Amino acid sequence: MRFGLVGTGGWASRTHGPGLAAAKGVELAGVWGRHPEKTAVLAGELGVPGYDDYAELLESVEAVAFAVPPNVQATMALEAAAVGKHLLLDKPVADSLDDARAVADEVAAEGIASVVFLTQRFEPPMREFFAGLEATGGWKGGWSRMLASLDAPGGRYAKSVWRREQWGSLWDVGPHALSNLTSMLGPIGELTAVGGENGLIHMVLTHESGATSTVSITLSAPPDGSSFETAVWGESGTTLLPPRTTLAADALSLAAEELVVAAESGESHPTDIVYGTRIVELLASAQQQLS
Repeated sequence: MRFGLVGTGGWASRTHGPGLAAAKGVELAGVWGRHPEKTAVLAGELGVPGYDDYAELLESVEAVAFAVPPNVQATMALEAAAVGKHLLLDKPVADSLDDARAVADEVAAEGIASVVFLTQRFEPPMREFFAGLEATGGWKGGWSRMLASLDAPGGRYAKSVWRREQWGSLWDVGPHALSNLTSMLGPIGELTAVGGENGLIHMVLTHESGATSTVSITLSAPPDGSSFETAVWGESGTTLLPPRTTLAADALSLAAEELVVAAESGESHPTDIVYGTRIVELLASAQQQLS
C-alpha cells in the first residue's frame, strides 16, 4: 500500500519516516510539509519525492500518515478521508470534539480504515503486559503519573507551540495516560478533572469495570522533578507498567502494517478513529472542567 507522510518535524523524521520505510507491505511514496526546504530535506533523507501540493500527494497514495499538530491533522485528515484515503493518525486525532467527530463521520461514510498511533499500544512487550493483566483479573484501581519538563536540557519539544498552551499536557501526554489505563482497567465511563499550579492537571477516572484510577500530568515540571509511573493494584498485588524497550519507529511500522490489514480485511482496528474520538471526548470533558 502506498503511503504519504504529512509532516517534516522531529517526530516525522525520527519516527514516521523510518517506520513507514521499514514497514512490511508499505511503500512510502512521498512527503508533504508546510515548509518546502524542510520537505526537500526529509524527502531526500528518505529517498522519496517531496510535495508542496497536498492534493497532489493525495492523488499518488492510498493511505496517509500524519505527524503534525492536532488542529492541523484534523483538517488534513478530513480532506484525505473525503477522497477515500486510509488514515494513520497521531494522538490526539484532534484538539476539539467536533473536529474528531467530523473525521470519524467521514471515515464511516467512506468505509475506509483508520489507526490511531498511541505508541505503547504498538509495542509488543506492552501488548503482552496488557494481555497478562487481563488474564489475571481482579484489578481494583491504578494510577498514571507523567510529570514532564519541556525545558529540560536537550528537550526535543522545547519549541512546540501547542504543547506550551495552558492545557498542553492534557492533549500531549493525556492520551497516553488515558489509553494505558484503559488497557489496564477497561473502558473509562466518567472523568473528573482539577487544575493545579503551572499547568498541573489531576484527573479521577471511573472505569466501566468499577475500578477507579488517577492521572497526574504536566509538561512544566522542574527538570529535576520529572517523574513517570503507571501501575494497577488489586487482588494480585501492585503491578507497574514496565520500562519501554521498543523504538518508536518500530512501533510506527507495526501501526502501518496493521492499517494495511484493516484496509484489506474491512475489520476495524482496536485503536481506530472511534477509539481516538473517545479519547478526545474525555480530554474535551477534562478541559471544560478545568476552564
